[in-house]
Amino acid sequence: MDSRELRNAFGQFATGVTVVTCTSEEGRPHGATVNAFTAVSLEPALAQVTLTRTSKACQYLDGKPFAINVLADDQLDVAWHFAGRPTKLSDRAPGWVDGPTAPLLEGAATTISCRPWRTYDGGDHLIVIGEVAAVGITARDPLLFHGGRFRYLGLVETHWSGSIDCPDHGWFDASAVFTPLATF
Repeated sequence: MDSRELRNAFGQFATGVTVVTCTSEEGRPHGATVNAFTAVSLEPALAQVTLTRTSKACQYLDGKPFAINVLADDQLDVAWHFAGRPTKLSDRAPGWVDGPTAPLLEGAATTISCRPWRTYDGGDHLIVIGEVAAVGITARDPLLFHGGRFRYLGLVETHWSGSIDCPDHGWFDASAVFTPLATF
């Protein structure tokens, strides 16, 4: 299989952009931009990230807690910073806050704090599964990645609003109350 063709095929799956954060051996905050994040299980609560074996974060995650920071749509500079390619989009370094298990990034759309669960061989990557200890959810839109480019959510118009079955604009609105027929 041609690796470029495979990479292009994988790139057709739109994904959010995350930065996995942890602490270095010296106790300093560290992060790596990762778009391979997956919800694994609700019971037990598990989440997975996949990191290239050559990343420093791989070394720091071995049996250690970590956090998954889902970047907000105004954090493109943060994504590039933790991908090792800082840009001039912002002269300000990413801000850190203390998290329940590992340092968190200021301004993330969502944070998922994890305790170590399991690590698996993933070829040239390492599959790291964490047990979710806490989440932080905001109303901010996420930054997206598709086809090798960062993207943003756009408003999606649906045909539902034009349907007579639409609960807000159809025959019956969302406040309609129906009384069951009496049984005889």
